[in-house]
Amino acid sequence: YLESQNSFVDLSSNAFQGPLFIPSSKHLQYFSGSKNNFTGEIPQSICGLNSLEGLDLSNNNLHGSIPWCLETLVMTSLAYLNLRSNRLSGILPEIFHHAKRLTSLDVSHNRLEGKIPASLVGCSALEVLNVGSNTIKDMFPFHLNSLQKLQVLVLHSNRFHGTLRNADGVWFGFPHLKIIDVSHNDFSGTLPSDYFLNWTAMYSKRDNNMEPEYIRNPSEDGYYSLVLMNKGVSMEMERILTTYTAIDFSGNQLHGPIPDSIGLLKELHILNMSSNAFTGHIPSTLTNLTNLESLDLSQNKISGEIPPELGTLSSLEVIDVSHNQLVGSIPQGTQFQRQKCSSYEGNLGLNALSLKDVCGDIKAPTPAQSKLVETKEEEESLSWMAACLGFAPGVVFGLVMGHIVVSYKHEWFMKVFGRSKQRRAH
Repeated sequence: YLESQNSFVDLSSNAFQGPLFIPSSKHLQYFSGSKNNFTGEIPQSICGLNSLEGLDLSNNNLHGSIPWCLETLVMTSLAYLNLRSNRLSGILPEIFHHAKRLTSLDVSHNRLEGKIPASLVGCSALEVLNVGSNTIKDMFPFHLNSLQKLQVLVLHSNRFHGTLRNADGVWFGFPHLKIIDVSHNDFSGTLPSDYFLNWTAMYSKRDNNMEPEYIRNPSEDGYYSLVLMNKGVSMEMERILTTYTAIDFSGNQLHGPIPDSIGLLKELHILNMSSNAFTGHIPSTLTNLTNLESLDLSQNKISGEIPPELGTLSSLEVIDVSHNQLVGSIPQGTQFQRQKCSSYEGNLGLNALSLKDVCGDIKAPTPAQSKLVETKEEEESLSWMAACLGFAPGVVFGLVMGHIVVSYKHEWFMKVFGRSKQRRAH
């Protein structure tokens, strides 16, 4: 039967075990064996499927290396390759020199090492690149700035190092980039004041009357999905809005002031700069970000007052400025007043009177109490950006940049997520 006209084979979300079997059919265009318990290596026979456009082997227990013979497929037909959440090891091979049809590559949550392949510059149609949660040791892949269609770039939880800008100070060559996550690496250095000047895809205001559009793939359901992780908890979102924008630079060693040019990104929804060594003041230009839903500047060395103008940002749902060197009062906007007390803790100079409505009578917790709260929050936290990807226009997102707690705003959270699947990272 498979030798006849069957072009789509979907074995996903079953309980299949043992070695992966892929039918040999010259008509096969899409194969999914995702969310099973397939073991062993990726079979070499897959490289002979000359009509294959989409391959999804995610969420299995496949091991070994990524076959070099896949170069034949990416040169001829393959547009969608999803190998995430397996036990694949070795390097990401240099097989992409002529991969002009490839629009999405996801190899996240594996055991890959080495460097980002230089051959990825050949993926002129690439829209989604996700190599998060591996052991890749490299500098930021500036050589990919020729990818004019790239919309999603995820490098989180690897061993990337160096600066986030070229020696000449200019690095941003991705005119359509909407989502960038470089969190939990070893990036260092400063960001110049004009750093965000050329991030034009995050400038323009969207038309609220437009129907929502999602980044599509050639699979049967037609949509890209994305898995991101925070504090050991991962969230799989099933669709990525083309209008969605997010920046996560958290968990690195960046220092110096946060660039004032961040205020140019008027379409930005999520900003996470937490757990770095940023200094200086909170940029007052953040008041230009009228679509901002989540702001996390916690665990830095930021000083001065919280700009009172931020109280006018009615879209803000989640704010965390804890563990800095802030002084003065909390802005009067209701979005600041309804945050958890922990969003402001660790700033000894904040006005106690302005904290009273948020925290009540503040008492120093015992070490045992502090540990209990920290443990509970880590168990309940969800990936900030994954949460965001479930956003639909006109509905308040409810995301968090690293510290969203489901029980915090449960009704709002459910409206944002729709169908999503939470799982512990393995």
